[in-house]
Amino acid sequence: MKRLRLLQLCIAAVAVVVVSLAHAQLLGPKMKKPNELIQKQAPLKVNQQLLAQATPDKTHIVVSIPKQRAFLMIGDQIVADGPISSGKRGHETPRGHFTVMEKDPNHHSSIYGDYVDRSGRVVRAGVSAHIDSAPSGTHFAGAAMKWFLRLTGEGVGMHIGILPGYPASHGCVRESAEGAKLFYDHAKVGTPVDVGDF
Repeated sequence: MKRLRLLQLCIAAVAVVVVSLAHAQLLGPKMKKPNELIQKQAPLKVNQQLLAQATPDKTHIVVSIPKQRAFLMIGDQIVADGPISSGKRGHETPRGHFTVMEKDPNHHSSIYGDYVDRSGRVVRAGVSAHIDSAPSGTHFAGAAMKWFLRLTGEGVGMHIGILPGYPASHGCVRESAEGAKLFYDHAKVGTPVDVGDF
């Protein structure tokens, strides 16, 4: 009789533990909101004294993939330091030494964008023109890449984009609106750009 009672108590205790664990897993710690998951990056910082001396003939650009920052430089001095979002896994931003090949203030992607109808209404968003087929009656509208500085023949460049605080692009270096404009204004075709683990 004592053994039976002891066995019943053990089973009851195990049941309480199992129910508690299940309850904890179902409810768990409070889920974070999407905006809490996005890492807040420090805004664009500009050395106004150096900016007054910066001309497209004097500047070069350094992009740090680990820091997710781009630097407008004169020699070894930082003129501006701005947040970026580089290429995500599978679409990594190429590392190496580049020069600005083209400047286009109102560039549009030839690969990524939306399928829109005749009136301009988006029918299918976030598509790749190389992969996704166009729904009937639509045409491709490339994503806007304002203040575009082309770095490669394959279309990788620097431009305005969404900055979630981590690598998220299809290879380009996304910048804030004010950062992209500042870098654009102080670069020329031929400006050196170093991208790497700086």
